[in-house]
Amino acid sequence: MKRRNILKYTTIAAVGSSLNACRKKTPPILSTQTQPIINWRMATSWDRYFEILFEGIETLCRSVSTMTEGRFTITPYPGGDLAPPLEVFDAVSAGTVECCHTNTFYSFEKSPALAFGTTLPFGLNAQQQNAWLYQGKGLDAWQKIFSEFNIIGFPAGNSGTQMGGWFRREINTVADLKNLRMRLPGLGGQIMSRLGVKVMTIAGQDIVPALLEGSIDAVEWIGLYDDATFRDVYTQWQAFRHQIFEWN
Repeated sequence: MKRRNILKYTTIAAVGSSLNACRKKTPPILSTQTQPIINWRMATSWDRYFEILFEGIETLCRSVSTMTEGRFTITPYPGGDLAPPLEVFDAVSAGTVECCHTNTFYSFEKSPALAFGTTLPFGLNAQQQNAWLYQGKGLDAWQKIFSEFNIIGFPAGNSGTQMGGWFRREINTVADLKNLRMRLPGLGGQIMSRLGVKVMTIAGQDIVPALLEGSIDAVEWIGLYDDATFRDVYTQWQAFRHQIFEWN
C-alpha cells in the first residue's frame, strides 16, 4: 500500500462525486393534457372603450390561453364588473378575485413605494423603466412591496410618457393653478397639490361625467390616443344632453 496512491484515488473519487451532483438534469416533458384546467377572472380599472388598455389586456389573456393550449384561461372584466375600478388591487389582496390589471398609483396611499410600479414625475421613460425592472432588479424590489399585500406583481404593458393634462382654461402662470380641481393620482398629484391644485383621484370611466357636471377643471390620463377617446365620448354625451333638454 502506498500513501500517495490512496490520496490520488480518494481525490479523484471526491471530484467525480461533485461533478455528478452538479450535472444538469433534464426535466421530464409533461404533456399539456396532463395539466389542470384553470379559469381565472381579471378585474381591471378600465372600461372597454379604452382601446389601448383593455384591448391590450385581452391580447395578453389570449396569449396565455394559446401558450397553454386552453388549459389556463383568464377572462378580463371592465372596471366595476368585479370590483370598483380603483379597488381591484384590494380585491386581489383580499382573495375575492384571482388577478387584476391596474395602475399601482391608485393604491399610492397604502404605500408610497407603489408609485414605482408606474412612471414617476420627471422619472424614467418606457425603455428606462423596463431596463430597471428586468436588468436593474426593479422587479425583485416590486415583489417585496407586493408581498406585504399578499400579491405577486408583473409588468403588463407600458403606455409611455403621459401628458401634462387637459384644462378648461388656459394656464399661463403657476398662480393659474391655484384651486384648480384636477384629476391626477399618485406622486404627480402630490406635486401639483403643492402648487395649489385640488387633486382628485377618480376612475377613467367617471372622468367624462365629472367634466360634464363641472366637478373637475382639468384631467390627466394616458396619452393622445385614449385621450382622443375621451374627446369623442365627451362630444357624444354633450349631444345626448342637448337632446334631452330639447325633449323636455
